[in-house]
Amino acid sequence: MKTLKDQLLTPEKRPAVVADCVNIVEEEVAAKSGISGAAIKLAFATVKKVKPGIIREAVDGLLDDFVGRMEPYYADFQKNPNGAPSIESYASARGGEIADALLGVTDDRARRSTNKTLKAAYEKLRPMGKKQVEGAMPRVGKMLVRHGA
Repeated sequence: MKTLKDQLLTPEKRPAVVADCVNIVEEEVAAKSGISGAAIKLAFATVKKVKPGIIREAVDGLLDDFVGRMEPYYADFQKNPNGAPSIESYASARGGEIADALLGVTDDRARRSTNKTLKAAYEKLRPMGKKQVEGAMPRVGKMLVRHGA
């Protein structure tokens, strides 16, 4: 039974996985609407302006931790294939739990950050974080399928 790490973090696959994750972030931000969507888009644009390329850099830097946090869910899916017909539906059904696990990674990093602008942007967005990450689970599931999970 292959782990997510075995499937996503090889030197051959990692660049494509990072690119797909960056696309997920971009698509999720672009899809936001309303007042909270405007706040997310503004904060996202601010972060990108402060440091161009930061989204790709952040994804690449966090990917190992994200995969590590998702590994138990992937193992559970593999042990119980009848519980969900696909990893996409599994990720969507367990979206809240997976979102909490993934946000634990970024929370830890934000606490240690010395960049006040980025830290402030994260703290402003974090209260909406779980809902936003949970909403991305269908795209995350599709990305996992594209890369062999």
